[in-house]
Amino acid sequence: MNVLTFAASSSRQSINKQLATYVASLIPNANVNVVDLNDFEMPIYSSDRETESGIPEQAQRFFNIIGEADVIVVSFAEHNGSYTAAYKNIFDWASRINQKVYQNKKMVLLSTSPGPGGAKSVLAQAVGSAPFFAADVKASYSLPSFYDNFDVEKGVVRNETIKEELSALVSSL
Repeated sequence: MNVLTFAASSSRQSINKQLATYVASLIPNANVNVVDLNDFEMPIYSSDRETESGIPEQAQRFFNIIGEADVIVVSFAEHNGSYTAAYKNIFDWASRINQKVYQNKKMVLLSTSPGPGGAKSVLAQAVGSAPFFAADVKASYSLPSFYDNFDVEKGVVRNETIKEELSALVSSL
């Protein structure tokens, strides 16, 4: 099973990337492809840019990588209660290739933050809008208080209850 995983963040030390990578590792027999949104940096989307220059190669590459996956695991960082600018821009460009950005792939949507809210606002937005972009959301999960619940050095969840909940999420895939 080919699993694409990424954080909807441009932070190189992204706690969401750590969470997404961990959850993807729980999927049995998975060939995990971890991508970094920084590898898809491009101009901010505008219809004028699209008319003048077309769709950037990075957007096509991102869309193609999605197409190669069987399952997608994404963890959303929250900036001011919404998507990060980095994710939104890549998503906007990819949606110009085809509005069905997620190409009917099975998805696990996650979020986390250092605080107790666990970025629930952005996760709710992602879960709510996903069907409009051909995402087959199988599960979603918000991990609160990242540094209390995740061992950064070992790259694993340290809370046993949360570990069990996350393992159960991916068991249906």
